[in-house]
Amino acid sequence: MGQHDAEADTELASLALKILVAGGFGVGKTTLVGAVSEIRPLRTEELLSEAGELVDDTGGVDQKTTTTVAMDFGRITIRSGLSLYLFGTPGQDRFWFLWDELSQGALGAVVLADTRRLEDCFPAVDYFEHRRIPFVVAVNCFTEARRYGAAEVSRALDLEQGTPVVLCDARDKDSGKEVLIRLVEYAGRVHTARLLDSVEPQADSV
Repeated sequence: MGQHDAEADTELASLALKILVAGGFGVGKTTLVGAVSEIRPLRTEELLSEAGELVDDTGGVDQKTTTTVAMDFGRITIRSGLSLYLFGTPGQDRFWFLWDELSQGALGAVVLADTRRLEDCFPAVDYFEHRRIPFVVAVNCFTEARRYGAAEVSRALDLEQGTPVVLCDARDKDSGKEVLIRLVEYAGRVHTARLLDSVEPQADSV
């Protein structure tokens, strides 16, 4: 086998998957992407302005001074041959027009949740459920937040049966990596089941 063939096989063996990191304003999306990324993350943060404070709900995150206005981007290698490209979405309503572009070709999504502002998750949950994009809810365990169990969060968000809920620390690389592994495993099962469902009727008709 020549060098060119070996390089081609290496490229074919490598798999890169697109993952979205979504959730409400100030929930820890930029922190999670930055914590797990093995490259210097691309960030599009700007200082919060007085004009922005008139339209953004900053209750519960009063110490936050910046906001993502386009996306965060990072990359992590889960194992040899499998890399994830992470796209952190902006959390405010006024930037949601970017979500459709970012979600194109995504394997799945992580919806970060803050139990102090759990209602902020509803738009992201609705978005991914309506577009049939597999997602996991990752509860970012802020020190001052009340601790809820996965079942409680699932009921509060009225999640579809089987949607995983995991607890995490967005600042910790290992914790963030575990969330991403859980998502890849779950999304893989969902996509495989859908593929089998689409093939079985054709097989029955033959």
